[in-house]
This record gives sequence, structure tokens and C-alpha cells, in this order.
Amino acid sequence: MTKSLEQRLDLIQTEIMKPSFRANKGLGNEVGYYVFDYPSEEELRVREHVKYLEQKNNPDLDGFELKVYDVYDIMLDFIESEGLLEACYEMKAEDGMDYLVESVSALLEMNEDHNYFSRYIEENTPEDAVVFIVGIGKIFPFVRSHKILNNLHQVFDRVPVVLFYPGKYDGLSLMLFSEFKDENYYRAFELVK
Repeated sequence: MTKSLEQRLDLIQTEIMKPSFRANKGLGNEVGYYVFDYPSEEELRVREHVKYLEQKNNPDLDGFELKVYDVYDIMLDFIESEGLLEACYEMKAEDGMDYLVESVSALLEMNEDHNYFSRYIEENTPEDAVVFIVGIGKIFPFVRSHKILNNLHQVFDRVPVVLFYPGKYDGLSLMLFSEFKDENYYRAFELVK
């Protein structure tokens, strides 16, 4: 029997509270990377629930800190801190969206294992934590989710990571918004089926 989105959202807290989940046990020695997929039209509902879980988290009682990273906000903050936001608008107008996407990808060093997102998450995540990655729909087409997961997987393995994915994940491939096929990604587990 297929669970509703509400039922699946309610099960997130149960899963992340398990000591075995946070210790990355029972995964055949694989690093604890998970995907929570959902219909893209439910984005606002999922955002609300993630915010609720973040606000409810009490590291002293729960034994971990819930760290939520919105990759779109991280990207924008970085572009602004480099003083390049206006240049991005000009680049899009003069050279087109494809050129802008390539330029932003190069700026974020997305072809490197230790790219900007990997460094940011590694530097800002405490030892006892669970990481939620959100903003995948907002950051498209600048950065693809498989790129974030593949690169982060190479350098970050001390705490479980959950990617909130507006689309479909079947344990092998990611399909953003249920229509754009991303590259295959088979290292993550489904958080809640």
C-alpha cells in the first residue's frame, strides 16, 4: 500500500531519531545518504514540514543538531559576497542562460570533489548532526542534484545526509520535477518509501 505524502512526512522524524540512522549502521558499509522524493507541486508543504522539524529539533534532547542547507540560498549568498550578482544579470542578457549556467558552475567549482557546496557543508556541520539538503528545484538548472550528491559523497561521510528531491527517485535514477532525467545516482537510499 502506497503511503500518502502526509504519512511519509510524518515518518521522517521517526527515521532520523533512530540511533542506527545517525550512526550509519545497517547500510552495508555505505555512507548514509538518503533521498526523500515528493511531487514537485507539494514543494511548499515539504518546505513547511522541514522548517517544522528544524524548529522542533533540540540538540540536547535529540542527541543531534538538524542542519538544513538550502543550496539555492548558499549559491546566491556566495555570488553576492563575490560582488557578482549584477554581472550575472548582465551575462544572462548578453550571452544567454546557457553561458550563465556554465559560468556559475565554474565559479562554484562543480567539477571538483571539494566544490563550494562540499566545503560549505563540511565547514558548517557539527559532529553530532543530521544534514538536510533543500532547494534542489530552485537551483535548477545551475546545479544538478546528482552533482551535489556525487561531490559531497566523495568528501563528507561523518553524518547522515538527506536530499529533499522534488521529483522521483527509484533507487537508481533521479528525475527532477518528474520530467528531467538526471544522471543515475545509486548511492542513496530512500528515506521513507
